[in-house]
Amino acid sequence: MEKHRKDLVIAVDGYSSCGKSTFARTIAGALDYIYVDSGAMYRAATLYCMENGLFRQTAEPDPAEVEGLVSGLEITFRQVPGRGNSDTWMNGENVEERIRSMEVSAHVSYISTIPAVRKKMVLLQREMGEKGGIAMDGRDIGTVVFPGADIKIFMTATVDIRAMRRYKEMLSKGIEEDLEQVKHNIEERDRIDSSRKDSPLKQADDAVLLDNSHMTPAQQMKWFFREFGEKLVKDGEAD
Repeated sequence: MEKHRKDLVIAVDGYSSCGKSTFARTIAGALDYIYVDSGAMYRAATLYCMENGLFRQTAEPDPAEVEGLVSGLEITFRQVPGRGNSDTWMNGENVEERIRSMEVSAHVSYISTIPAVRKKMVLLQREMGEKGGIAMDGRDIGTVVFPGADIKIFMTATVDIRAMRRYKEMLSKGIEEDLEQVKHNIEERDRIDSSRKDSPLKQADDAVLLDNSHMTPAQQMKWFFREFGEKLVKDGEAD
């Protein structure tokens, strides 16, 4: 089993605010894997565009301008000692808190529809996963980034539950926002992510569905290790 703890690629896809990041991060910690938050990468690219003025005049800046801006963007993840997870760094600067703002949330779906941005992010993600031993979450990991991933999980939950989770997360960080506005933002992101032409959000044919609407984190991990064990048995590598 130790070999698989180093070699497997685990893809976690699904809707916004389903807890994909927390789930994939916990999996990575349990298996001693590298955790890659692909959503944070698109958020970082969005923040970079915002800070360079591309959203000052319009909510949908010229894709050519966006492409030129992000072409040389550097995004990495650095482990946080004692916290068991990693922060997002953009061009050598820690942007973990800034990329979680509602303003970034309002623009990230548009930025993620731009083919050049997706191509750049996929390139970076594949470089991170070349040696395996990673857990990565996003919206197209199992369909586009790693179609050959060893374990594919597609997460979902009701819109109301996702909105409340996001709302509570923001409150815990001192960010006050109207719950209905949070819900509207999530519904709009669902619409954009599912209808975009380039790499739309969808469940891979061989992905396992996880509806965590009424599951605790502990129940989700118990579910995962059942799937993980079945994968090892199927491959004939279980102890």
